[in-house]
Amino acid sequence: MTPLPAGYRLVDLSPDRLHDVLTLDTWAFPQGTSVATLADLPSPLTWSRARGVEADDGELVAMHASYPFGSFPVPGARVPVAGLTWVGVHPGHRRRGLLRAMIDDHVARSLGRGEPVSALFAAEPAIYGRFGYGRAADDLRLTVPRGAALRDVPGAQDVRVRLEQLDRERHVDQVLALHASVDRPGWATRESAELRAAFGTDPEAFRDGAEPLRVALAERDGDLVGYALFRRKEAWKPEGPRGTVRVREVVTTDPAAARALWGVLLDLDLMGTVEAWVPVDDALVHLLVDVRAAVPRLADNVWVRLLDVPAALAARRYAAPVDVVLEVQDALVPANAGRWRVTVDATGTASVERTDRAADLTLDVRELGAAYLGGTSLASLAAAGLVHEHVPGALAPAAAAFGWHVPPGCGWVF
Repeated sequence: MTPLPAGYRLVDLSPDRLHDVLTLDTWAFPQGTSVATLADLPSPLTWSRARGVEADDGELVAMHASYPFGSFPVPGARVPVAGLTWVGVHPGHRRRGLLRAMIDDHVARSLGRGEPVSALFAAEPAIYGRFGYGRAADDLRLTVPRGAALRDVPGAQDVRVRLEQLDRERHVDQVLALHASVDRPGWATRESAELRAAFGTDPEAFRDGAEPLRVALAERDGDLVGYALFRRKEAWKPEGPRGTVRVREVVTTDPAAARALWGVLLDLDLMGTVEAWVPVDDALVHLLVDVRAAVPRLADNVWVRLLDVPAALAARRYAAPVDVVLEVQDALVPANAGRWRVTVDATGTASVERTDRAADLTLDVRELGAAYLGGTSLASLAAAGLVHEHVPGALAPAAAAFGWHVPPGCGWVF
């Protein structure tokens, strides 16, 4: 592990350090909300997984934590994943190696818990790429005009959509249960008690002048088949009302539910646009008659880092049989470096073993993380010069095997 410079020490964090944690967080991520206001909200942290860096005077000057995703979806399987989060360094203590030491600490502790994979949302992509995290999923950011035409879907008229103010006691359990039923690689769910307790907290300070959080509940025969969390912000212009609907999270179980739910969200009175971020294959993309009018913008979503290469590769399933030797480069975790033979049978199950056989492909662990959820093609990485083919013809079957029929993505930022 990278040692901390003189004058600093790693420490465990506990709930009695909440004020220190929030003070540091407001230094690392400037915002207009007071620490006192933040302290009144439920903390999403699993404190046993939170670590800090103290200066000699006891001030908390850096920290990191992780969420326990014990059932994180990957292609065809579920894997224990450490969801790296709350990473911050006080601006007065930057460029001293604190982040590198915390990443080393995160990797060691995650491996000690038996978590072969780490995932995160990157505040700054340039930072995490150098630690071996690869961009494993994208999402679409859409700004849809109110009343945008949608294609018809049979059965949509049988779905009833109710609009209510989000209420924790009435809505959270059923909404989170539906969210957890999604089987999409990268689709982290709020598994811990702390994340569930923090879900739906909606202080006025976080609304940017918009209304309290609403929920649209799509039901068929009394069963919940979809929901959307949203809020509206009014705006008036000389030509009339031009408010904005900000859609925060959408889950549907079938095409009819998706058509019914989006039909309501796109037709709320006094609104001019609907802002949403959705998976790249979301039903809305195909339902819109004119997708150009939604001004789609691609953005990075989940980033993945393989901590234990053989365990991680053996844990997921593959889209096609393949027998390929990968030479993996990993400067941070030397145990991952070297040549690995990945043999996938007709069921999509892989065995992964060290080998002395010559490499078919060479790549950094960052690119392996990018391809891990099946949404980034090894062939496209090779076209960028990031995967090197040594044996002609080896790349195509490997790219096909690592792909997946459902694009990855996560519906909330962790």
